Amino acid sequence: MRSDLSLAAAPNEGGGLRPDTVRIVSASGGGVLETKALADVRAALAGPKGFLWLDLAEPSPETLSEVTDILGLHPLIADDIRERNERAKIVEIANVLHIVLFALRYAGEADASEIDIVLGEHFILTAHDTDWDPYVAPLLRSGPAQLLEHGPDKLLYALADFIIDGYFPVLDRLADEIDQLQDDVVERASQWTLQRLFVLKRELIRIRRATSPAREVFNQLTNRDIGLIRRDHVVYFRDVYDHLIRVTDELDNYRELVSGTLDVYLSTVNNNLSLIMKRLTGVTVLLAGIGAVAGIFGMSEAGAAFQGAESAGFWLVSAFTVGLAVAAAIMLRRIDWI
Repeated sequence: MRSDLSLAAAPNEGGGLRPDTVRIVSASGGGVLETKALADVRAALAGPKGFLWLDLAEPSPETLSEVTDILGLHPLIADDIRERNERAKIVEIANVLHIVLFALRYAGEADASEIDIVLGEHFILTAHDTDWDPYVAPLLRSGPAQLLEHGPDKLLYALADFIIDGYFPVLDRLADEIDQLQDDVVERASQWTLQRLFVLKRELIRIRRATSPAREVFNQLTNRDIGLIRRDHVVYFRDVYDHLIRVTDELDNYRELVSGTLDVYLSTVNNNLSLIMKRLTGVTVLLAGIGAVAGIFGMSEAGAAFQGAESAGFWLVSAFTVGLAVAAAIMLRRIDWI
């Protein structure tokens, strides 16, 4: 059975879903109900026990309050969803799991988007920003009802797998940027390169803050005896947990690469400064030689020298000084100081 209301939400002008979009899927006894009317949720919960999925995109306080009232959620869960300022976590309250994960996206720089998931015995609730759409998940391409019929925990796996797998394209973009910055540091280090290194370092810290606690989430899902997760479905969450371990390991590697690149940048700047100091030292040596000649061939002796009245010793000292300056210039050139 499918309601007359269209399930697909129209995108807003900036792309993504419209705020306060509600999408509902109910699977019971082989029948499927897809709607956007919250009144149908009450009917589905009052009828034969099936499985229900409610997806909310930036829900208004009124919509969220109505949904939590229909599902009978604890006020703490409703407050956490409303505030949307949580870290990745898993909390069990009144036989309901509240899971917070973060989706990553890359648009010039990496950014994280909070996703709240509430898992009950017969329902799953998702609340997220409008720029993240769970319906594009690969495992949901044939429709969420097929997964929902196996239980809301199977749908939870599909969503979690989609979220975690979305980390890898972002990490690939960051890896390409790190490689480019490493080349820039070696070839043409600049102030912009230094600024981008600091920005990238902050991005990695922000990503790790969003993703690292998720390891504990899936560690509990795979190792704790949680009645809401069927035993034969635990293996799926272990696969997601393995992917998340890869993500955190790569993040650690990228942080080390960025720190190493920053060290190379500072070394390059110091080397350039040393090169400048060497050349200035070479110029000083040459000017010192010229200054010595000028001291000997002073104004008091200039007239006599041009008239040929100076003795041979004067010219001998002058020639020796100039020759010494030339020899110093050749030596400094050979050791690349000038």
